[in-house]
Amino acid sequence: MNQLERNQSVLYKYLPEQSVPTIAQWIYAYDFKLKIKKSRSSKYGDYRPPIKGQNHLITINHDLNKYAFLITLVHEIAHLTNYNKYKDTVAPHGEEWKLEFKILMNYFLHEHIFPEDIFKALKKYMSNPAASSCSDTNLLRVLKKYDERDKTVLLEDLEHGTTFMYGSERLFIKGEQVRKRFKCKEVKTKRLYLFNPLTEVLLINTVEKEEKNTFFNIFNIKK
Repeated sequence: MNQLERNQSVLYKYLPEQSVPTIAQWIYAYDFKLKIKKSRSSKYGDYRPPIKGQNHLITINHDLNKYAFLITLVHEIAHLTNYNKYKDTVAPHGEEWKLEFKILMNYFLHEHIFPEDIFKALKKYMSNPAASSCSDTNLLRVLKKYDERDKTVLLEDLEHGTTFMYGSERLFIKGEQVRKRFKCKEVKTKRLYLFNPLTEVLLINTVEKEEKNTFFNIFNIKK
């Protein structure tokens, strides 16, 4: 098994099957390292340009569903191709990056790769892509339908006044909706925070609180 085949064998775990050959070729052609990382609440992925002769580096959260993983990965590859053309002379999410993202995403913007509901939401989002797909509530809501959630639920699905856990075992009480977000009070500090309605949270069992044990595998894919 050569390197390209090894890359593909790993990618099949994270991407829609029909997108894998193209992505595997891009890893080779654009000469970048792809790292699958543990979940980060602040971002789904990121791109770092080559430093001191090293490869371009792209990291993606391990727990994204296959469709969110593909969109995020193409988003970051667009940063790479944009950097190759302009280096640091243009805005990270300016018109040049948007054009690169649209060009690359067109390789996958088909209903045989994405389910119909994601395809429609993604097509609308791609008319003017933002710095993060998270900023498009409609697209994010559709993508989250395909998440494999065990114990977490979406904040918008909880009743008003429900206590939930978020982050490092911090407890909050769901409050009223303010425009597009929910105002929630942290139990310990009584401070108020605004939450995206699509935030994944953990319900609290008043009889017994289960411990959270998470194990992360980190894969490196490179030439």
